[in-house]
Amino acid sequence: MEKFREVFDAARRLLTSQESVIVAIDGRCGSGKTTLAALLAKEFDCSVFHMDDFFLPPGLRTPERLAEPGGNVHYERFLAEVIEPLMEGKPVCFRPYICSEMGFGREICFEKKRLSVVEGSYSLHPCLRGAYDLKVFLTVNPEIQEKRILRRSSFDSLMNFRNLWIPMEELYFSELDVENCCDLVVDTSVY
Repeated sequence: MEKFREVFDAARRLLTSQESVIVAIDGRCGSGKTTLAALLAKEFDCSVFHMDDFFLPPGLRTPERLAEPGGNVHYERFLAEVIEPLMEGKPVCFRPYICSEMGFGREICFEKKRLSVVEGSYSLHPCLRGAYDLKVFLTVNPEIQEKRILRRSSFDSLMNFRNLWIPMEELYFSELDVENCCDLVVDTSVY
């Protein structure tokens, strides 16, 4: 948890001065976004929302949409079903998109908490950025990134990340200037 100390400290500061806080954790795959979100959930009474639950369903995957930086996530649905209710202090209910099943799961609901964490690549898409009180970017060097991806999956999955997902993320990061819009940048390569 020490590597994320500044994130915890920033969240605590915001919670002392605001009624509610929304934190976004974006960054490179294998950099620790899900780990950080889980640590925040362990430390604080918070809700965690995963961008992986909002990938585009097949019917919306047009060549134009997929060519758009960050276009492979259904950010419009995330805005309507998660961000807007959070900002209005309402419960959040949605059906997660399950990539392995190419369909939607059962509806899940979250009561409003003082701290909400949005975790995942594409969480800092420009149409979502304005909603966050704290924006965090996690980075990792490519060699460690690949080792972490391989550790949690298969060689075939690593090749899929190397050839598809990492280039899509890097396009999103560079074209939409994601790292530079963040309050905190944490390099997890040394951990």
